[in-house]
Amino acid sequence: MVEIGVKIAPVAVSAADLKLGSGPVEGTGVRLSHAETKARYSLRARDAAVLDGVLGRKLPAKIGDTADGIACLGPDEWYALLPEGTTLPKGEGLPVSVVDVSSRALGFVLEGPGALAVLSSGCPLDLAKLAVGRATRTVFETVEIVVWREAEDRWHVEVWRSFAIWLWHAFLAAMHSSGGHAAK
Repeated sequence: MVEIGVKIAPVAVSAADLKLGSGPVEGTGVRLSHAETKARYSLRARDAAVLDGVLGRKLPAKIGDTADGIACLGPDEWYALLPEGTTLPKGEGLPVSVVDVSSRALGFVLEGPGALAVLSSGCPLDLAKLAVGRATRTVFETVEIVVWREAEDRWHVEVWRSFAIWLWHAFLAAMHSSGGHAAK
């Protein structure tokens, strides 16, 4: 029996019931593991300069760019993955939205020479063209994910907790069917 690293309560009715293990799963050329715990924020503003001022940092301006743990996902939307315990100012009274979504999502890491093949097996984007240090929102089959390319063969994948077990198993199935080898 393979320990998948994700456990769910026998009668789970919400994402709050999801329990996470710690053990990674390794295949030939690919390793799937849980990402370290992070503070996660959804950031929105029509005027990025106002949000820059609230946060005290310059946000990445181009969709797909990342800077200091923040990815630009749209013309007025950013996603922040920051060290656990980080809190951001809310910007009360200003036309911005700073929402802590740490309980909503979790991260997986796919790494090794076969990681791209596993991730590409269910993603419609040509992720081979995503440069190191860039991020994008996409889907794996029908599940929305955010993908950060951290290194040539290391990918951080964010997913809502309600889809986490399904995605974990989908990645395991892709690891098995691809043999863990990158596509040639």
